This record gives sequence, structure tokens and C-alpha cells, in this order.
Amino acid sequence: MDQKIENQLNLAINIPEDERVRTQDLDTGYNMTENEWELIVKYNGNIETAAMNIADSLKILLGGYALVRIKQERIDEFAALREVIYIEKPKKLYFELENSGSVSCLDFQYTDSALDGSGVITAIIDSSVDYRHPDFMTEEGKTRIIELYDENTGRVYSEDDINAAIGGDLSRVPVEDVSGHGTHVAGIAAGNGRASNGRYRGVAYKSRLLIVKLGNDLYFSSARLMEALDYVIRKAASLSMPVAINMSFGNNYGAHDGTSLLETYINAVADIWQCVIVAGSGNEATRKIHVMHDFAKAAAPVISTELVIGRYEPSIDIQIWKNYADIYRITLTAPDGRRYGPVQGDDVITVFRAGSTEIYVYFGQPSPYSVNQEIFIQMIGADYISSGIWIIEAEALDVRDGIYHMWLPAGNFVSSDTGFTKSSPDVTLTIPSTSYNVITVGAYNGRTGSYADFSGRGYTRVIRTVKPDIVAPGVNIMSPAPGGGYSVQSGTSMAAPFVTGTAALLMQWGIVKGRDPYMYGAKIKAQLIRGAVPLKSVPVPSERAGWGALCVRKSIPD
Repeated sequence: MDQKIENQLNLAINIPEDERVRTQDLDTGYNMTENEWELIVKYNGNIETAAMNIADSLKILLGGYALVRIKQERIDEFAALREVIYIEKPKKLYFELENSGSVSCLDFQYTDSALDGSGVITAIIDSSVDYRHPDFMTEEGKTRIIELYDENTGRVYSEDDINAAIGGDLSRVPVEDVSGHGTHVAGIAAGNGRASNGRYRGVAYKSRLLIVKLGNDLYFSSARLMEALDYVIRKAASLSMPVAINMSFGNNYGAHDGTSLLETYINAVADIWQCVIVAGSGNEATRKIHVMHDFAKAAAPVISTELVIGRYEPSIDIQIWKNYADIYRITLTAPDGRRYGPVQGDDVITVFRAGSTEIYVYFGQPSPYSVNQEIFIQMIGADYISSGIWIIEAEALDVRDGIYHMWLPAGNFVSSDTGFTKSSPDVTLTIPSTSYNVITVGAYNGRTGSYADFSGRGYTRVIRTVKPDIVAPGVNIMSPAPGGGYSVQSGTSMAAPFVTGTAALLMQWGIVKGRDPYMYGAKIKAQLIRGAVPLKSVPVPSERAGWGALCVRKSIPD
């Protein structure tokens, strides 16, 4: 198999289509009608000319990345181009939903006037917003939104379009926020509280807004996120305005060390223009979706992991990530006691049938960006996977490092009955919050001052970067809801926009007010870390709370 092609894509194009469509994520990016894939490409040189007669379409993104649409039978030909460095398929991303202003030290006035986000763009990449909600309008009833980009249709709606829709011509902007997730997130970061007489005002309440509607209201492709970031940064640069970008979503697929193309792309674009990118750490710490083992601490060269599969689970994937230098072989034991394996090797797909359950085991290879090896296990039921306790044995044949991690899909892709019997809440950050240049935000309870137990924990795998960077209120947060009112929601989706809004205030203090033209990117992260305050009974730094809790007042330079 081609080593320019990531492991999951190699598996996806080498299993039967009728099996692939029944998995959670292997089919993401594939258009069955056209037999066409949308793929993420890292490239150099003139990729447009090189791919002209191979790809159906190509969209160039910032930083040396592109999105390509290509027939499945031509992927190998495309990968053979010298301009192509590496190819990945998109992954599903999901929204991270599970008294806050004062606990984040927002109740202050700075010098002669309050910081309010004026002159800065707050960009919300999410499920859209209710643009008719009063909290996103001026006192004159005009929109604060510069543009709304609907990736479902490819349409960009202007400020004039939105004002016409607010005035009654809804056909000008036929976009809704069905889930309400984006409306809630935007209100925390930048709502002005008009519908509540200021009671539920957001952080950067006078900033301008850029809104991107991603996919459907349950999940969307990581390719859409890359396209959204490209749009936002280009637009902000064209307006010569600094921009704070919020991403309240993630997934579990990857090595959790910042090496996927999505993560490296985000790192690259975070260095373009005056921007800062904020992501929630996910809500996976209590969901039994991660386990870590260390052969150095094992009593025998075989480690067994119990995985409970709940009833009515149609498919599930299990990722095992280890150092490539270690050599393991894998054996699976089904609930009826039958054993399948052992399996070992590189770049090998092995198929088993366990009753009505089809099992694919794929040993991948390291990429140009990582020394990791992935062992990917995909289970697909004829109707449902055989429920009960499955045992996954890893036998060490040669150990240099000895540590390996296992992850299940994040979000609602598996039932609450499914999970590892001895799970670990650490290293449960969702991707892309593992990107180094992102400000990663966990959640805590602003009423009690305690860590929110669902909040995704660090550190990152292998490099052990301190993540989350900080935590912010994420429990029972009141914010705008579609229709003009407010609702209470919890999750790191709610914590992240507190930090996004704060980043906009810091940009206003530095760039807009002329005090520091370099107040963006890593410098904002440094200011937030310096101003963070410890949570009670949580050390600093820690896997749960990073460098501490957001404190805006202490983050503003003297």
C-alpha cells in the first residue's frame, strides 16, 4: 500500500463498499454516486498543474494544503505525483456539548474605558447562529455579522443580505441554526445581551462577527473545518482586522500528539495574519473511551484489555497507537470465548468473521510526520456487533518503549453501555485540541470552583505538551438560543468561547489601541497562562486544568 496515504484511507479503499458504509467514519469523504473521494493533501510545488488531468477538482488552502476531489481508482496515480507529500481522508467532527463572567475576572474596567472587543473580529465556526437574535444586532437593529458562510451550499451572505433578512425578507439568508449550538457559543464569546438588558452579555460584546455554518447539525467533515479556517483568515486579512476564532468540536481519531494533517494545518494557519485559534478539550474524560498500558509495568509479555460492547452497536473502531520500534501481535477473544489471531506485520489487513461480526485488523506504518504505528481494528455487525465482553490481547515480541494507548470513537458514535472496563480519564483530549498552536480550553464549574469531571484531560501523547492550556466555566452556562431567548448548556463547547472572547479583548488592548501590535497567536496564549489562577485542590500544571482557570483581569498587561 502507498506510504503517502494514511492508514485509515488505505483501509477504507481496500474493504468492500457495502462494509465501509456501515462504519462510523471510514466512509467520511466518499460520494457513492460519483465514486469520488474528497481528500486532504499536503503538497509542494505546482499541485494544480500536476493534478489537472487526474483530480476532478482541487481547492488550494493556506499553508501548503489542499482539498482534492478524485475518483477512487485514481488515488494511487495522484499519490504518485512528486508534488504530493501526504494524503489523509476527512474525519467526522462533533460538537462538544454536555455565573461565569465574574468568576473569570470579567467584572473590571481597564483605564478610562472597558475593553469590549471593538475593532476585532470574533469568528464562530459552528452550526451557524440565529442572526435574528437581538444579541447579535446593534442598538439600531442592524446586524453585527460581517458575513455568514454556509458551507452546505457554498453561499456567502453579506451584511446587506443579513440586514434585509432581519427586515423581513428571509429568502435573502435561508440559513438556520437548528441545533442552537453555534448560537449558544457565539453568545458567550460575543453576544451583547440586548435580549436580557445586558444580564447575559458575552465577553467581546462589541466585536464584529464572522459566522461559518459547518455541515449538518450533528457532525461534519474535518475538510469543512479546514475550508472554514481558510475562509476566516483570508477574510480577516482582507479587512485588516485581527480575528479570534472559536472551534467547539472534535473527534478521537488520531495519535493525539498533533501530527495529523488537520493538526499540522491548524498549526500552519495559526501563524498567518493576526489571529488566535481556540478549541475545547472535549467531554470524554468520563466516557470509558481510552486506556493506556505500559509493558514496563506488566507482569507478563501479554496485556489483556476488556472492552464491553453494548447491545445494538452496529459498528465500532478501536485505535491502538504505539511506538513503531515496539513489535506486538494482537489477538481478539469474542464474548463466546472464540479467539481470532494472533495478527502482526506492517501494512497488512487481516479479516476475521466472528459469528455475525466482521473484523478488520490493519497494522499501519509511520508517516513522514510521526514515529507512531497505528493498529486499527474495525468491527462491523451484520446487524449489530456481538454484545458482551471482548478481550484484546497485545503480546510484546520486542519492546523499546512499551507504552501504548487505545481509543474508541468520541461523542455519540458509541452507546453509553460500550467502553473499556478499566478506562483512563487522562489523554482524552479530542482532536484538534491537541494542535500545539491552538489554545486548548477545558471546563470547570464556576459555582463551585471545581474541575468539571467530563472535561477532556491531557497531556498530549508522546511529547507530553501541557494541555489543556487553561480551563474556563463550562457547567450550566446561560447564553442565547434560537428564537430570541436563552438556554442553559454545559460542556467544553461553552468553556472555549469565554477564552475566544478574552482573546478578542487582548487583541483590542494590544493591536486596536496601539499598545502592542504583536498581541496575537502564542503571545495571547502566554498572557492567558500568566493570568490564570489555580483551581482548588488541583496542581499547576495538571492534566485536568492545565495552567489554571481563566482570569481576564490578570491576563491584561500592566
